[in-house]
Amino acid sequence: MLFNSYEFIFLFLPVVLVVYWSIAVRQRNWRLLWLTLASYYFYAFWNYKFLALIIASTAIDYWVGPKIYAAQDIRTRRAWLSVSLLSNLGGLAFFKYYNFAADQINGLGGMFGLDYLAPVLNVALPIGISFTAFESLSYTIDLYRGQVKPARDFLVLACFVSVFPRMIAGPIIRYAPFAPQLERDPRTRAHADDAMNGIYFFVVGLAKKVLVADVIAGYINPLLTGNAYLQLGLLGSWGVMLGYSFQLLFDFSGYSDMAVGLGKTLGLDLPQNFNSPYKAASIIDFWRRWHMTLSSWLRDYLYIPLGGNRHGEFATMRNLMLTMALGGLWHGANWTFVLWGFYHGIWLVLNHQAAKLRLETTRFKFLLHPAPTRAATFIIVVFGWVLFRSDNLAMALYLWQSMLGLHGIDWHNLHTLSYGFWAMLGVGFGLAMFAPNTWQIKITPSPFLYFQF
Repeated sequence: MLFNSYEFIFLFLPVVLVVYWSIAVRQRNWRLLWLTLASYYFYAFWNYKFLALIIASTAIDYWVGPKIYAAQDIRTRRAWLSVSLLSNLGGLAFFKYYNFAADQINGLGGMFGLDYLAPVLNVALPIGISFTAFESLSYTIDLYRGQVKPARDFLVLACFVSVFPRMIAGPIIRYAPFAPQLERDPRTRAHADDAMNGIYFFVVGLAKKVLVADVIAGYINPLLTGNAYLQLGLLGSWGVMLGYSFQLLFDFSGYSDMAVGLGKTLGLDLPQNFNSPYKAASIIDFWRRWHMTLSSWLRDYLYIPLGGNRHGEFATMRNLMLTMALGGLWHGANWTFVLWGFYHGIWLVLNHQAAKLRLETTRFKFLLHPAPTRAATFIIVVFGWVLFRSDNLAMALYLWQSMLGLHGIDWHNLHTLSYGFWAMLGVGFGLAMFAPNTWQIKITPSPFLYFQF
């Protein structure tokens, strides 16, 4: 059930909101129970067979949480934390990465003439498993660090793990700021601003998804399917990859905006996930603006525990590269995602090194002007999206070669892509580069004009 589907907008959502706010006048447990059951239904709508998975994972974390928190010595705390790590990462590894690992094993075995083949399983990927795994881990790791207290009851944790607005594509939420919102009575903050902003975020996000991202996708997807990309030269490859860059931005940020809007209609605040990322003046700046909740999660639960920048330049570079590679793998089970992570890791390392040159004190300070830095950053990001979108390395290499003009200029693709595509490319460029983002133009309701008389 997609947020932009008729069954969600005209059936599921109205029923959830009417019952939720009707129950809000009663006790907290009924409200949380309804929201949890509605979220479980939303989850089961995709594949009911996986409903037991999210319930079992939540139950394990609920059981192990107090044991982590109460453990007196570090070894016992680590032992209990490992149960949560095994539960959450084990499920993620099996469903998302098992077949990828099996393919690598089979490939290596074939190189050495080994007959054994690791079985490849026909297993569907549970919806949102990458998000729920990270969110659940943030809960138990924060317990391990003593930064939060165990969930008071199962309903609070179950609602935190399953709450439907962020199920499809985030944002990634954390227990510490989110659980108190579930505990409080939503009527204490129910007012016109939240209602208007909830509708505003959802409608704008829906428009981004349906009117921009999906329209651009209709033009470029046929040219990125199968071997169709082999017809692309300089103009076609740049057109397609720019189109994909804007499609990805408006699709992903659109879903995040819709999630924020849905949260507000329930009296819940979800975090901002995008902040005009294509206006970034450096790769460091880009990762402060793009998928912000993932960036902060990787920083707090991977980069800093690895040592961050505390042990010299080499260790800092190693930690950055490892964090970004694993962040790339989180997006999908393919070497192209891993290399996309490495690609951004390299640019982050170079960005950190360039910052030490203090160009603002030299005759090259003109390079720090917003126009060239934004343009350079955007081009770097677009080249990176080639890896993110490609089915394999051969496709990525061909597209890179085409973008460098090694496969001709392909003037004919000016017409193949149609004038409608180039117009949508202009719309995407204008919105991404010059327009304020959704969070910068939040609605502040004003009084009726007639009341002034």
